Amino acid sequence: MSIPQCLVHAPQDSCGVVVVEDLKAGTEMLCLITENDTTFTLAATQDIPIGHKVALKDIRTGDTIIKYGEDIGKAIADIRKGEHLHIHNVKTKRW
Repeated sequence: MSIPQCLVHAPQDSCGVVVVEDLKAGTEMLCLITENDTTFTLAATQDIPIGHKVALKDIRTGDTIIKYGEDIGKAIADIRKGEHLHIHNVKTKRW
């Protein structure tokens, strides 16, 4: 197996975390789901910094974002599969 560029905790997650430096748009990432040790590929559609989230599927404005099998916030804009998730398009539900 190659080294994964994206880690996903649970199969139901809607985002994963980029774990390599300098990931560029167009990269076909190897993603590893740690809960069941399975892999899949995903094309990054934007440059994504290490430690930042990437959408694993299309997400609509208002949808709940799932990471680690848990609700981590909501989309405040439409997010396409392979796009960068961060403060510009995701907001906590806490406040």
